[in-house]
Amino acid sequence: MTRSTTTPIQKRFSDLDPFHHVNNVAQQAYFDTGKTDYFEQMIGPDVLLGDLRLVTASTTTSYLGQVHPNDPVKVTTECEHIGNKSLTLHQQLLVGNEVRAESRTVLVAFDFAAQQSRPVPDNWRARMAPEK
Repeated sequence: MTRSTTTPIQKRFSDLDPFHHVNNVAQQAYFDTGKTDYFEQMIGPDVLLGDLRLVTASTTTSYLGQVHPNDPVKVTTECEHIGNKSLTLHQQLLVGNEVRAESRTVLVAFDFAAQQSRPVPDNWRARMAPEK
């Protein structure tokens, strides 16, 4: 089983800034689209809708090159690390095979009913654990 996903991105007119680039805010939304696709494929829809979900604790993004309106864009997503209650995703925004932006996000397993963090469930860990 592959432990990463590739998500094609459909750009919208509103993603463009006055300089005819895809705005950085839109690129961050592309990373979110990649996360949603990743979690649905790795864990299933419960991670997005159940009482136990993943919430973002921090994110860092490096913008490495411009993205233009006609560029074919895709986002790759993989789990880089799993701790006790959190995990780190590594994502790349690609035009062709060239990395135009790169992001790392730390997410925490959070029990919304109890309003507290919980350990990452073993079944999630088994599906997302980085390949060795």
